[in-house]
Amino acid sequence: MRIGVNVGHFAGAPPADLAARLREIDDLGFASVWFAEAYGSDVFTPLAFAAALTSRVRLGTAVAQVPARTPAATAMAATTLDHLSGGRVVLGVGASGPQVSEGWHGVPYARPLARTREYVSVIRQVLAREAPVRNDGPYFPLPSPGSELGKPLRSSLHPYRPGLPVLLGAEGPRNVALSAEIADGWLAMFFAPAFDADYRAALDDGFSRRPGGRPEGFEVVATVPVVIDDDVERAADRLRPDLALYMGGMGARGANFHHDVFVRMGHGDVAARVQELYLDRRKDEAAAAIPTELVEQVSLLGPVSRVRRELDRWESTVVDEIAIQGLPDDLAAVARLL
Repeated sequence: MRIGVNVGHFAGAPPADLAARLREIDDLGFASVWFAEAYGSDVFTPLAFAAALTSRVRLGTAVAQVPARTPAATAMAATTLDHLSGGRVVLGVGASGPQVSEGWHGVPYARPLARTREYVSVIRQVLAREAPVRNDGPYFPLPSPGSELGKPLRSSLHPYRPGLPVLLGAEGPRNVALSAEIADGWLAMFFAPAFDADYRAALDDGFSRRPGGRPEGFEVVATVPVVIDDDVERAADRLRPDLALYMGGMGARGANFHHDVFVRMGHGDVAARVQELYLDRRKDEAAAAIPTELVEQVSLLGPVSRVRRELDRWESTVVDEIAIQGLPDDLAAVARLL
């Protein structure tokens, strides 16, 4: 199993020692480095920064938001960076959520799966560069309907890799199935080894609708929190606030897809309580309401011996690569362990 690092998006400001940490990730042999975006830092600028400081590690977006830019603009950024990095880019895209899509980008969120399908189709056309790009779909029509001067165009930049991998960030079973149907991989979040059979079933559903079935090279990359600590409870305490944010605060009641993941895992009562407390601004209580058992399901935490045992379980799942969530305090120690 490959091990990478998902730095995520910047909260407040970028890490002061980011340049040195990125060089260390490359030197220590990690497989990849990923960045994210929400409603602050963007995903491509830090990835370009990482490309300039590294020479070997894969460079991934986890994820580039569909509402943040047109599919042509996303393809332009990805293929430009792929040239400049010598073919190291992995393009992860995702629908985001209605609060960010409509409240931050001003883009309707309705029918996110259909919108994502069309978005990826346009990206594929740009990367293939086989003909001028056309799209008759309702979300990203090209040329623009009613335009007198617009005409189909072919990218002036020849892609470094026409087959640059496109992965989908997905949590719900229908979206996971969509990744298997149209993408080169699935970017998983809050993956739990105990539910591996459910994830495999969703993927198989998508592969069944794909001509030729599962394509060679399809990969599953899971972002996973990792905390090495002899005290399991203390390790879990470090993760509870972040889980509470996603479970309770990333969205509204009835429209929080992270929250729904934990409901599907059988933690509906906990998820409801955490959401109630978090939206009531009782964030510390929300974090404290998350049981250690739940934290353990979606993370690697505790003493070294325990984490090594847990890795055996992850090895048997559909996951091909673990992307450690955030920048570990001691990258060298994590590299030796994992």
